[in-house]
Amino acid sequence: MIYTATYSSPIGCLLLAEKNHALCGLWLENQKYYLSSIQEKMESKEDSKILILTKQWLDRYFAGERPDGSLLPLSPVGSEFRRQVWDILLQIPYGETTTYKAIARQVAAQKDLPHMSAQAVGGAVGHNPISIIIPCHRVIGTNGSLTGYAGGIEKKRWLLEHEGICKKSPRAY
Repeated sequence: MIYTATYSSPIGCLLLAEKNHALCGLWLENQKYYLSSIQEKMESKEDSKILILTKQWLDRYFAGERPDGSLLPLSPVGSEFRRQVWDILLQIPYGETTTYKAIARQVAAQKDLPHMSAQAVGGAVGHNPISIIIPCHRVIGTNGSLTGYAGGIEKKRWLLEHEGICKKSPRAY
């Protein structure tokens, strides 16, 4: 059973999902791949401890604090490769960005491969089922462009501005 709750955020309504006492999903309304990792029956449970903790984390984030994603038990559903990419995303500090190419280099190094496709990394980033907390919005193009975001480029821009990133390097946005 997947338990869900909703959260009203400055960028729209978010759907939160929990399975086995861990957060398994956080989607923006109308997000690409919305609920794509959910294969089980869902039931609303606004009083779930994990979902309440997630709402508190989001309250802190949207209030301008810098809560750490490791404060929540996370259990995103995906292949080993995707989970590896999502683990790298969790290491991107608040207020900073990285590129698909840089993540591809990290994955290649971890797997002892000569190279890794930045496009494959982009696919994994795009299928991140726990938006915001696993900060896929912090991944940009090598040239500094805002490329793909399942929640939409304007929401990505809003999140980056919220974190002060766009103000630091306005030329890229």
